[in-house]
Amino acid sequence: MIMLRIVERPGSNLFRVMSKAMKTGELRTFALERGGKRVVHKRYPGYMNWSYKSGVITGEIRTPRKEGAEWQFLSALIGMLARKYAPDVEVVEIEFDASK
Repeated sequence: MIMLRIVERPGSNLFRVMSKAMKTGELRTFALERGGKRVVHKRYPGYMNWSYKSGVITGEIRTPRKEGAEWQFLSALIGMLARKYAPDVEVVEIEFDASK
């Protein structure tokens, strides 16, 4: 499991913008499931449960069927943030599960 925190720049509404882009298909490789609470990638295994509060997007990346493959989802997510939403991101924090 990988924990992720994305702090959006004030006034950017990053969570809302990303959610809308995934719902409309603008982000072709990412999609939302479970009422928008889960992000999936079309090619890489696993998912990210995410939530939003006070300008911080919190996510938990898991790959239950392919343990240890969280890095693929993380890489795709960070790449997408850098390509499309860099001006809207202030900080990205990544926390690796130390229990393994």
